[in-house]
Amino acid sequence: MAALKPFSLIFSLALLILLLLPLLSAHATNSPNSHDKIASPFEFLKGLQGCQKGNKTKGIRDLKKYLQQFGYLSYNHSNEDDFDDILESAVKTYQLNFHLNATGTLDDKTVSTMMMPRCGVADIVNGTPTAAINAVAQAFRAWASRTHFTFSQAPSGSRPDIIVGFFRRDHGDGLPFDGPGGTLAHAFAPTDGRFHYDGDERWTVGAVSGAFDLQTVAVHEIGHNLGLEHSSVPEAIMYPYIPSGATKGLHPDDIEGIRVLYNM
Repeated sequence: MAALKPFSLIFSLALLILLLLPLLSAHATNSPNSHDKIASPFEFLKGLQGCQKGNKTKGIRDLKKYLQQFGYLSYNHSNEDDFDDILESAVKTYQLNFHLNATGTLDDKTVSTMMMPRCGVADIVNGTPTAAINAVAQAFRAWASRTHFTFSQAPSGSRPDIIVGFFRRDHGDGLPFDGPGGTLAHAFAPTDGRFHYDGDERWTVGAVSGAFDLQTVAVHEIGHNLGLEHSSVPEAIMYPYIPSGATKGLHPDDIEGIRVLYNM
């Protein structure tokens, strides 16, 4: 009997293929001309190119449904065509997750990416974009590689030593953000552990003109979480000024500072 199994399997597959052939032939017969394009369910996005906060444009409600479906948006005004602050934040998160310039505006690259055929599983669970998580994780790894500290992502509901988040304007810590430009982020020394990005900035992963690299800023702010102050060495990550469109890593001055601080 065991010797018959391969034959049975081959026969079953052959039968399945034969049964499918009429369906495939019918589909080929009824298919539109190869030069005709089938309308995409995401076609509405073309009409929204260039939309930004403050606009009221027909089809924005469909954009909200799109972003809800893939995990970027969850609120009670999805049937309205208003491009509000919440929608702008969702668009920025989408752009960040796909390594686009995070302006919050539906530029041509964002629309082109959104219109591509894709998997139906949401990109974001509980509001956390993978690109941002990975950028911050890399920043922690940079410090771990030069110290005796170990870092790991804490599970939901736990009490981590360092908490990272995006905030806007006055967010209750006594250090309100100032909108685009100016202050990019801030962090508190041990044992406070708070690390806040300014959510109004143009964030990206890597060197993108006019935007700020999440990982570069994270390495700087984690330095403050570990107890380091600013450096006067321009090449150091703890130098207080961070340019847009550039990336930066640990410098010997930063490494010496952390080793002196912790007697390593």
